[in-house]
Amino acid sequence: MPKPVKSIRHTADKRAHTPSSEEAGYEEANPHVQDGDQQATYPRNPVVHRGQDPELWWLGKYGAAGDDGEAAEPLQVDIRSLYRHEHIAPEALIKGLYRIVEEKAEPGQDELFSVNELFGNSLERDELEKVSDYYTHSDGWSNRLIQGDSLLVMNSLLEREGMAGQVQCIYIDPPYGIKYGSNWQIKLNDRNITDGKDDHLSGEPEQIKAFRDTWELGIHSYLSYLRDRLIVAKELLHESGSCFVQISDENVHLVRCLMDEVLGSENFVSQIAVQKTGGAAAKLLPTTIDLVIWYARDKNTVKYRQLYEYRATGNTNLDRYDLILTKDGSPRRLSPEEIRGEIPIGEGERYQLTSLLSDGETSTTQDFNFDGKTYRPRPGTHWKTTVKGLERLASFGRIEKMGKTLRYRRLASDFPVVPITDRWDSMQVGVGLVYVVQTAASVIQRCLLMTTDPGDLVLDPTCGSGTTAYVAEQWGRRWITTDTSRIALNIAKARLMTATFPYYHLHSDVEATYPKDFRGKPKITPKPEGSYAHDIREGFVYEKVPHITLGSIANDEPPATETLYDRPHEDNKRMRVAGPFTVETLQNYEPISPEALAAQRESDDDLASFEDLVFEHLSSAGVKTGDKKENAVFTRLDRLASANLHADGFYQSADGEKKAYLHIGPKFGTVSKRAVNEAVRECRQKGDAPWLLILGFSFESGIQEMTKDLGLFQVSIVRMHDDLMQEGLLKKDKKAASFVTIGEPDIALVKDGDTATIEIRGLDIYDPIKDIVKSRDAHDIAYWMLDDDYDGSNFVVRQVFFCGGEQKEFDKWRKGLESLAKQATRKRAQTTLKVEIDEEAFDQLYGHQSRPFKIQPKQKIAIRVISQFGEETTKVMEV
Repeated sequence: MPKPVKSIRHTADKRAHTPSSEEAGYEEANPHVQDGDQQATYPRNPVVHRGQDPELWWLGKYGAAGDDGEAAEPLQVDIRSLYRHEHIAPEALIKGLYRIVEEKAEPGQDELFSVNELFGNSLERDELEKVSDYYTHSDGWSNRLIQGDSLLVMNSLLEREGMAGQVQCIYIDPPYGIKYGSNWQIKLNDRNITDGKDDHLSGEPEQIKAFRDTWELGIHSYLSYLRDRLIVAKELLHESGSCFVQISDENVHLVRCLMDEVLGSENFVSQIAVQKTGGAAAKLLPTTIDLVIWYARDKNTVKYRQLYEYRATGNTNLDRYDLILTKDGSPRRLSPEEIRGEIPIGEGERYQLTSLLSDGETSTTQDFNFDGKTYRPRPGTHWKTTVKGLERLASFGRIEKMGKTLRYRRLASDFPVVPITDRWDSMQVGVGLVYVVQTAASVIQRCLLMTTDPGDLVLDPTCGSGTTAYVAEQWGRRWITTDTSRIALNIAKARLMTATFPYYHLHSDVEATYPKDFRGKPKITPKPEGSYAHDIREGFVYEKVPHITLGSIANDEPPATETLYDRPHEDNKRMRVAGPFTVETLQNYEPISPEALAAQRESDDDLASFEDLVFEHLSSAGVKTGDKKENAVFTRLDRLASANLHADGFYQSADGEKKAYLHIGPKFGTVSKRAVNEAVRECRQKGDAPWLLILGFSFESGIQEMTKDLGLFQVSIVRMHDDLMQEGLLKKDKKAASFVTIGEPDIALVKDGDTATIEIRGLDIYDPIKDIVKSRDAHDIAYWMLDDDYDGSNFVVRQVFFCGGEQKEFDKWRKGLESLAKQATRKRAQTTLKVEIDEEAFDQLYGHQSRPFKIQPKQKIAIRVISQFGEETTKVMEV
């Protein structure tokens, strides 16, 4: 018996086996990596030849070569590895939220695939063969949500994983503007963003470094940024693939020129105008459209599926049908009010009268008798069909006298749809935004449905809220999406984890019998149990419409049909969730070793001024310790000539002045575990300070576990506010809360016989003024995830809890299950099935305590906590 909740799995497709985050660095011993290059090279001008083709020029186009394109060095891109960071299967997550009550159930009929099977057998690898398997062996397909610079990610897909020519469609939605202070969301739950307001600037070092690196030269940098990514993206495209770039009218002319140079002007397909909900305020003519530019990898072989929309009242494509055959068969003309839809038309068949004549005379007899009168074509013309064909048209009531001539009666239902063109209206009506710059799903939907089939691969290097992945998932396409922003990736992850989709009938699983005239729904019959192929590549069962023409009636031919690829038939007795996907990381900002950081401090004047700024803020605002009323403000700070301890300082505590040591992490980089260990070792050797502060913008995974009392002194991980990186970008200095102590989640394993639960009790933060560890409420947690059977190498999300939001994240799951439950019972093959919602489990989804799980000795449990700012902490516990 089919399960009531399912996902689409792409069993026929493969992906290269890659390391997990826990295995990061292992791949360096793999021959594929050892023998490979460190960088990939691409020509900066793959299509345009100087002096032969028109060319767009901008500052920095050819890098160090200046404006000499012939002397330009090729584009060089580092080859990095991608790491599987999390494994998420919503079908397994929702399994714990409902029960199936059934009688005479067959054993195992409701069993899920094993976790390893859900992720293409990528989890259970022999330890001795693990390294050699990277990139040379394949796993079953799972979709991919990747954090990292899109250029490096795409290059890794090409060079590490050999994915050239495997992507069917690329959708790019680059930033429209080139000014700092827009398009960034700093908290998962807050979309109230005001451009240019300091409080709403990006809170992520990845974003700030990307801005400084990318937009240094304004529009010139923008063009280099887009050109580089298009060059690499082009290599990923299949020869029948398409690339879409969504852009505003501000830079569309430049982007068109740029895409001509990269993809070739001969491969330009269309420039689509997308109607927005309203025009932006402007002194001159308001702008009401965005634009989508469409290029093919090769226009001669591009995959294209024509989309249609139904004729609608008030639209010109139906207004032309201005006559009606009433119920008694008599014709009449519609009034203007009826055509506009202001008053009801009543029952009948709308039609229009069109010519029965074509230009040019013929030598054959053209006399045609109709209603007792003989008609002939006027001079210089002939009938569009034979006299016998005219007689057949007349027998079907398709000829009508109009004045002294005969006309063909074309019914609106002969072809009830019209092809979509390059003008798309009302594409964002009713869209609920979850991200500040979210693209309308309907725009991406049309692009994907026009150029891909179920099972094809879609890539979006500008993930944002994950709309492209969401649309691809709904329509059975595989997907890869990437973004530098932790906030964006976490929003996309939450959106996909909790999404529900219509369950469309698969051609491989049912028999569809359409009416002879293709008017109405087909009869859909499930294939016998055990014969389900679940093959998404065979496609869905789509709605079809007749395309009846004058010729098909006159020649007694069956009508042609058109497939409506955006209207598959739905099984409303089942619901669908997202298929298995992995969250992956690309270490753009690798942990900086102590030696490298020391070398930077000696050679980089900018780093010295950065440390001066850090000292200034420590002396004015101090370190926020968790108590709103108290900060640890330093009265004196001195640099130290040490690679591990960069400064010492004195602050006022309840017992008088005390000393602290500081390790200052890189301005654009990640504080490594090794750097922390070295700082701890040196602080212990000195033995004259009760507090060691590790200051950084980002920290290597797991480093928060090192914040603890080491006896003689306390170690605190302190996150530096991003305003210290934004110097020169902000309109004013910000001294408040520049340094905030990161708290380690207080996590408890509560045992109860052979089961246990995990409980998040708060955040532990060290208060240096009172010299105590204080517990704070965990209100800054956005959500947390649990792997209750952690294998040490692969974090598999088995439970997830959203405790920092509006408690609406799982509404779609609840509504979907409630819809199934309302259908009461479903009888088939002597078996009764009913869905019951586990109300207690749903209530726990927004709490700080997990659902019970089975335990056994030495079992490992991993807990991952994500803050509202996208920062994460992982803790591993053992039974």
